[in-house]
Amino acid sequence: MSDKTHNEAPFWNPYLAGIFLGLVLLGSFVVMGNGLGGSGAANRVAIGAAHLVAPQAVENSAYMGPMVAPGQHILDDWLVWEVLGVFLGGALAAYSAGRMKLVLLRGPRATVLSRLALALIGGVIMGVAARLGRGCTSGQALTGGAALAAGSWVFMFAVFGGGYLVAPLLRRYWK
Repeated sequence: MSDKTHNEAPFWNPYLAGIFLGLVLLGSFVVMGNGLGGSGAANRVAIGAAHLVAPQAVENSAYMGPMVAPGQHILDDWLVWEVLGVFLGGALAAYSAGRMKLVLLRGPRATVLSRLALALIGGVIMGVAARLGRGCTSGQALTGGAALAAGSWVFMFAVFGGGYLVAPLLRRYWK
């Protein structure tokens, strides 16, 4: 894994990427009858892993049990396949933009360890929050926002507000 502080190839135009994301969301509603989301797939994979380690605990759970009931497969959910498609689409986009390489992006003041620790802490916080909030950013913001769900709009204002409040604390790692 190489260590980089900047990228050689440009990112996609954010407005064009936003239009494509909106079309993907529309396509998801039309084809699947559901919007976008990702935390449900991670949840199912985690339940599947827990079922391998402690099957009786999972099977006796009111929440997890129906997902592993006889005739059910833990990965038999449209979100699992959607996330696989997101991964493959991201890989294709990175390859087509000449950005397919293993790098650790960090600011000049961030050590490799601090960058990885902050990424892990942020990921854990987002994962727990996605379960508590009954959806991840894509599910709440894109799908809920498109459906004009009031809770999703409150969520997005909270995400942006929280980002603006926390950004000054972490900005020093990137400058």
